[in-house]
Amino acid sequence: MDVAIFRPDALTIARIVRVNHAGEFGAIRIYAAQILVAARLCPDCLPALSEMLGHEREHCAKFRAAMPERNSRPCRVMQFWSLGGWLLGFLTALLGRRGVWACTAAVEAAVHRHLDDQLHFLAARDPELYALILSIREEELAHLHHAEAELPDAGPALVFLKRRIGDVADLLIWLSTWGDSARMARALRERHP
Repeated sequence: MDVAIFRPDALTIARIVRVNHAGEFGAIRIYAAQILVAARLCPDCLPALSEMLGHEREHCAKFRAAMPERNSRPCRVMQFWSLGGWLLGFLTALLGRRGVWACTAAVEAAVHRHLDDQLHFLAARDPELYALILSIREEELAHLHHAEAELPDAGPALVFLKRRIGDVADLLIWLSTWGDSARMARALRERHP
């Protein structure tokens, strides 16, 4: 039996790996749907979307590989990540390039917040997972910066869209971690006001 099971934070670490794997899978579905629509509506987006899709596939595989050692398994609500990601990508791509980049900016901003919380939590608890998330965070941050650069004059409608997409991403993350994501964020705020 693996000794890591008895560590007090093992359950939270398993949930972190699970939600990150699910989130990357959701991102794969978002980008795949966006590429499908963008091929007709905004083909100039295709090179960046294809590159981001490649990153998300790599990230998903890395988190999947990290699961066994941490007694984790794929998320129980994976079908929500799959269907939700595909619908989100498809619908936002129908809005054209601004919809594509608003979606990317909103999702990546939510991901970035949660990865930062995870990094603070993992720093002294799981150095290997910490290093993995830190390396992935850099590419996710590049996706966020690219999307924001594509939306220099986001009006009220895009701001509203980004907020709602961010809310949905936060909700899925919360559901997939059974609230651990909110508890980690709250604990960090209390320690670092």
